[in-house]
Amino acid sequence: MRAPRKNSRTKLISFSGIDGAGKSTQIQSLRTRMEKMGLRVQVLQFWDDVATFTRFREATAHTLFKGDKGVGTPSAPVKRRDKNVQSWLMSGVRLCLYFADAVSARSMAKKKLRSGKDVIIFDRYIYDQLANLNLRNPFMRAYATLIMRLVPRPDIGYYLDANPIQAQARKPEYPVEFLHTCRASYLALSELSGRIRVIAPMPIREVEQEVLTHALKELSFADGETEIDYHNERQLYGA
Repeated sequence: MRAPRKNSRTKLISFSGIDGAGKSTQIQSLRTRMEKMGLRVQVLQFWDDVATFTRFREATAHTLFKGDKGVGTPSAPVKRRDKNVQSWLMSGVRLCLYFADAVSARSMAKKKLRSGKDVIIFDRYIYDQLANLNLRNPFMRAYATLIMRLVPRPDIGYYLDANPIQAQARKPEYPVEFLHTCRASYLALSELSGRIRVIAPMPIREVEQEVLTHALKELSFADGETEIDYHNERQLYGA
């Protein structure tokens, strides 16, 4: 199969979901398969590469709320207290910070569209920030809609749905009750956006197959002779 031409438009893909949903696994799988097809792929971590004032936010949250630092694992769980701290004051702070993140995401996305890469994959996107808001509130829903209009919409936005109890067992950082709330927010965002594809909870291999099949069909890089034959790719990888 021929690689896409260099003048093909850069495609944006985002992966979102609650902690422990398996985003990193699916991103790495999709990246590996695309690179084997000759595509030039770059992965961006939203918190590290896009979000604003991250060191200040982490230090302030740890100082004020006394939560644990680091990433939780089944053998070494942690109790974080940052995005799961809910109050009107913190909601107001988040509205300001998420607006700054949206401006940064807009700038970054436009920059990467000129990068010469074939595919840019965002490990989390602005959707993952908005999912921390109480989207049952009409004002918050209106705010989320505004922010999603400000930020370039990915060509594909994936939300990896997951059972909060199972996700919390894989990555024990936040209370299950908070993960249930976040899951509801992600589903609400998928409806508000109209462009977020929800991937139902399934075994890892089945999720890989659905993501690959959908991505190759949507990101055809249709340019005459350079169009990707996704049917052959599915056969190649056993999808």
